[in-house]
Amino acid sequence: MVEVSKILIVGLGSIGKRHLKILRKMHPNADIRVLRHKSESSIPENSNGSFKDINEVIIFKPQIAVIASPATFHLNIAIILAKLGCSLFIEKPISNDSKRVKELIEQRDNKDLFIQLGYNLRFDNSLIYFRQQIQSNLIGKIYSIRSEAGSYLPSWRTDIDYKKSVSANANLGGGVILELSHEIDYLRWIFGEIISVNAMLKKHSNLDIDVEDSAYINLELKSNNKLDLPVAILSIDFIRHDPIRTCVAIGEKGSLKWNEKNGLVEIWKINDHKWTKLFSHKKHEDETYLLEWQSFFKGFNEKNKPLVTIEDGLSVINVIEAARTSNKMKSKTVKLDNV
Repeated sequence: MVEVSKILIVGLGSIGKRHLKILRKMHPNADIRVLRHKSESSIPENSNGSFKDINEVIIFKPQIAVIASPATFHLNIAIILAKLGCSLFIEKPISNDSKRVKELIEQRDNKDLFIQLGYNLRFDNSLIYFRQQIQSNLIGKIYSIRSEAGSYLPSWRTDIDYKKSVSANANLGGGVILELSHEIDYLRWIFGEIISVNAMLKKHSNLDIDVEDSAYINLELKSNNKLDLPVAILSIDFIRHDPIRTCVAIGEKGSLKWNEKNGLVEIWKINDHKWTKLFSHKKHEDETYLLEWQSFFKGFNEKNKPLVTIEDGLSVINVIEAARTSNKMKSKTVKLDNV
């Protein structure tokens, strides 16, 4: 097992603080530093200090770095750190666009680095169970999928002004389609590659933001039967006051439903006329984040492939770019290349 003695946290927003807290518990003796864009004299809680510029980071030479800054800055710092030979945990999304992702892939391969993306829903026990049932053919052939996620943006983090948040600002990689890209990732993970997209992106509300607050996206999925491709209908937003995150798969033998809010997986079998509980798991606040870090260090030490790769992150961004293109073309269908 590789002894981890130097860790860097890039960005100290809410997610950066969460990762810092978890890493301090996992590695109590490590030297953990924070790279911040704000000049602060105080030492961030759970850290050994902070840096204000990249030159100090280069001298520090971290073994592992967490990229938790706004998405527009992810790749610049990730590529610099990869060139130093630093393995990376990159919060989702990998970037706000696909322009430099392949450059990071080249650095990873040249330096033999372990790089994992932070799509923590893949570590949600109820979603894992949902996926297992889909892949075990419980409801037979999948005809279509309904995926929905939404909540009111000003209620996300009551300790900050939502107008100043990453989510609310285009120049920081905000907007609902990037912030809730979890849905695109888990749809690919569970049901297969996305081959075409048509989308409508809207700003319905009077929220003080310069990004879309709602997205309505139809995703055509790869299938062995080209004459009958399954379709996922994805609806995500920043505007609803009743928080929701669900996925329903409609199959030939019934329907299967996942509800992230209560950790419930239910089935509606043919002729049953009701939902029947199959699985329930109430997770604690940091559970999926802790599990993804356990997975990270296992892969880092054993040199395994991470559960969520750079290529996964690139595939999600390709879908997002296709959705943006479709929206500009008045919701015309956009085919994805290299699928």
